[in-house]
Amino acid sequence: MPPLVDTLIEDPGWSEVGLESLAEAAAQAALSYLGLDPTRFEIALLGCSDARIAALNADFRGKPAPTNVLSWPSEDRAPQSPGLKPVLPRVAASGPPLELGDIAIAIGTCRAEADVAGVPLSAHVSHLMVHGVLHLLGFDHIDDADAELMEAAEVAILKGMGLPDPYSGAGADTLV
Repeated sequence: MPPLVDTLIEDPGWSEVGLESLAEAAAQAALSYLGLDPTRFEIALLGCSDARIAALNADFRGKPAPTNVLSWPSEDRAPQSPGLKPVLPRVAASGPPLELGDIAIAIGTCRAEADVAGVPLSAHVSHLMVHGVLHLLGFDHIDDADAELMEAAEVAILKGMGLPDPYSGAGADTLV
């Protein structure tokens, strides 16, 4: 069975982090939490530098600065009203897996955020991957009601992975 996450590493800084295994575990945990069979989906992941993600951020969001993670869903799955759960994809039990979309994650920003938050880089990367996968599935945090739903899902998924709540404590993560 091919991996759920097809990872392309552009920045050599990712080699010491184990991005492929962290991404695979986080994506599987997120999909399983939502009752989706991870074997029926595919995600493309780019492990890149801050310079590369800044260029992507400028091209796609009009923000020419590095960020931690970006995502491009294969289709819009956002709910019609804030605070509602997105419409999750349905896939056949056989045939090719459904492509959920693409995620890019920047090593420099991730490392700096983990240091500031006082959390292991692996925990922060796992959080950002869960966050990115939820974006691919239609979750968002622009509206307060949507943010509450998304953060609750993140906390539950990370707890299931044996990781702490990234939104509590003095070193709470800040996601863009």
